[in-house]
Amino acid sequence: VQLVESGGGLVQAGGSLRLSCAASGRTFGNYVMGWFRQAPGKQREFVAAISWSSGSTLYTDSVKGRFTISRDNAKTTGYLQMNSLKPDDTAVYYCAASQGLSRRSDSFNYWGQGTLVTVSS
Repeated sequence: VQLVESGGGLVQAGGSLRLSCAASGRTFGNYVMGWFRQAPGKQREFVAAISWSSGSTLYTDSVKGRFTISRDNAKTTGYLQMNSLKPDDTAVYYCAASQGLSRRSDSFNYWGQGTLVTVSS
């Protein structure tokens, strides 16, 4: 699976962005899709994940109620809608694909190149 993120950029605190993850290659619908992020000087952390059927989702506590993960298997694209953004959300955001629903980065076999989100105060 090849993954390409888009939609990052600069936004003021309180604003919104929607990230997209376009997939190609193996059947996208067979994979769990996840989003991770890495802030400067910090380790990569889990943000959200969604099952292949969209029936199950996971979120890290810091984004619950603000971020929404979704996917459109017909378009082989995943999304991360980010609302009420905070400066602490500033990071490179990566989408990833896994065969199982997990918060662990080592469970994800395929990764995109990342897209930068910068939230100004």
